[in-house]
Amino acid sequence: MIRLFIKDDLSAGAELALDEGQSRYLGAVMRAEAGDELRVFNGRDGEWRALVAQVGKRTVTLQIIDPARPQTEGPDLDLVAALVKRAPLETIVEKATELGVRRIRLAITERTNADHTRVDRLRAIATEAAEQTGRLDVPEVVEPVKLEKLIAGWDDGRRLLFCDEAGDAKPVLQAVQGAPERPWAVLIGPEGGFSPREREVLRSLPFATPASLGPRILRADTAAIAALTLWQAAAGDWRS
Repeated sequence: MIRLFIKDDLSAGAELALDEGQSRYLGAVMRAEAGDELRVFNGRDGEWRALVAQVGKRTVTLQIIDPARPQTEGPDLDLVAALVKRAPLETIVEKATELGVRRIRLAITERTNADHTRVDRLRAIATEAAEQTGRLDVPEVVEPVKLEKLIAGWDDGRRLLFCDEAGDAKPVLQAVQGAPERPWAVLIGPEGGFSPREREVLRSLPFATPASLGPRILRADTAAIAALTLWQAAAGDWRS
């Protein structure tokens, strides 16, 4: 079943004209025809059944039928990822979406080896991953900022799981298990790791919990997947 994320409000009987990209996807790639059924969601109104009402040369029109699933939200979990090269960063965004994060923040650290990225492309990747995995929302992808600025504006009500490659912290499961339910964020460094100064600052923060991802040095994309998986198993919606 095709699923599409759209920005419009959803209600029974509404007719919606898709944008050019989605129209091309349905008409040219998926060969959709009038009467075909699909699912649509907007992150607010749940998931709805819809029918292809008309396939034009440039625009596909949908008719919204009825609700299929009520709106739900996953855990209040952010991923803070240092900028890395394009391919691993795109993997991080895709897999973080699949693993249920609500927001992806991009950070520039002292050892970041990439100082820019196409955030619009990352948002498109997050949208596609949400469509494919049955999510009812799409995680926000935030423009990159320097790590020190991000920390300076941090909401100390959100716990920060700092994945420290030094190996002298508790394993993630031990660090997270038994912690009170609250908003969390997982912080992943660049391929070169955090600088000594950054590690010192992060370990001094009252809202930060350092944790180890084991005895091996992991690539940034592997570290993000491992940390999010462990957090979901210990404190997220995998427990229910």
